[in-house]
Amino acid sequence: MRKLVTASLLGALGLAELVVSVVVHLTYGFYLFTIAILRDLSRLAGVPKDAVGHVQPEAVLDGSVPPIVLVHGVLGFGKGRMSGMSYFAGAEKKDDLVLVPDLGSLTSMHDRARELFYYLKGGRVDYGEEHSRTYGHSRFGRAYDRGHYPMWDEEHPAHFVGHSAGAQVIRLLQQMLHDKAFDGYENTSENWVLSVTSLSGVLNGSTTAYLGGIRPEDGRSIRFICLAQVYRVGTIIYHWLDIPWLRRYYDFGFDHFGMSRRAVGVSGLSSLLAGASGPFATGDWILPDLTIQSAARMNADVRTFPHTFYFSYATRRTTKLCGVTVPSGVMRIHPLVFIHVMQLCRWRHFAAAEPPCKGYRDEDWEDNDGALNTFSMTHPRIPVEHPSLFLEDGSDCHQLRPGIWYYKIVEADHMTFVINRPRGCVQFDLIYDNIFQNCRKHVFRTAPPILPNQNST
Repeated sequence: MRKLVTASLLGALGLAELVVSVVVHLTYGFYLFTIAILRDLSRLAGVPKDAVGHVQPEAVLDGSVPPIVLVHGVLGFGKGRMSGMSYFAGAEKKDDLVLVPDLGSLTSMHDRARELFYYLKGGRVDYGEEHSRTYGHSRFGRAYDRGHYPMWDEEHPAHFVGHSAGAQVIRLLQQMLHDKAFDGYENTSENWVLSVTSLSGVLNGSTTAYLGGIRPEDGRSIRFICLAQVYRVGTIIYHWLDIPWLRRYYDFGFDHFGMSRRAVGVSGLSSLLAGASGPFATGDWILPDLTIQSAARMNADVRTFPHTFYFSYATRRTTKLCGVTVPSGVMRIHPLVFIHVMQLCRWRHFAAAEPPCKGYRDEDWEDNDGALNTFSMTHPRIPVEHPSLFLEDGSDCHQLRPGIWYYKIVEADHMTFVINRPRGCVQFDLIYDNIFQNCRKHVFRTAPPILPNQNST
């Protein structure tokens, strides 16, 4: 009887947390969307462009100086969306040669990596014949009449900075370049990427995926009642309605699945909602890619290359209190991730399910920033550890070597360095100044050094 009561209480608590999470996520999304619409209305009313965040023209790139490419994370957006709102909170203004691509906000890492290539190089996005056939979507997507960095090659490389899932997208793209995985481009190589910077990056997966609703047993299917179901249904309806003026503001990125009402009709909507078709039926979307199992599979194939510089800024908003991991700086945690900080602290992998990776321990994954586990952000370490070096302060960066992950741990939540610059205060500028400085002043290609843990790459 006591066990039944305990289970009922835990179930009620879980449901209450879910309701709160849904309300917070929807409210925050509506808040951002409202700001974007008000900006456009302000323009129509004759308010000066600078006062409403008018979109600046793209940087002019000639290849003489490598551009910095900022890659957004889950539910993010690139330049030109949301009425000119900046996902990176205006950090792109710190350098004259910065690109901010608009990629699918919920699409899989594979699809986003392909989109990123064609955004830079130009042409019609090719998701790959085998991948497209396996996951049941069109092979080709959006067309870029002219790439944003068409001269991109080994002689004209680029720096890449990825927030959250964007970091792993960059690593996957670099591996695709090494594997010459783009039809019609036989000369690609990993050296097209000069540096990779991970900002709160999900380099080894996250227990957030399981909290969101992915079943730990298989790392792909979705529980019946969970936050992921809200996003699944909302995304399907959004794409099915296919309202052009809404899509100009924001796009989840699933056009290649052909979910529009014009293409599938009412019967198609029923199939999508029932889970019989579409990205959520095949698992070709971002949340399954965020599981630890998926990260282990991906990292087994994605290398740390000897001629590329790697930096990582891991964020943390937890601390130890009497041996228990608890949220820290409670008043400074963003409302969107506040409840998730506590949930991730107490997450325990199901005893009945096989551990998601070899050597998995719950206590390693307790520290988090409200969205991802700090353990996952430092450097690739699952299934094997890549060369890495912990930096305690910026002064340690004067002798950088390629092929090593230099990482720091920053006391901040997952939203500190995106969307709202005033929240980040001085810390926001310090982090981005450091990132851009690494790209512009400290990074030079040299002969490959002898690396620590050389056998792990």
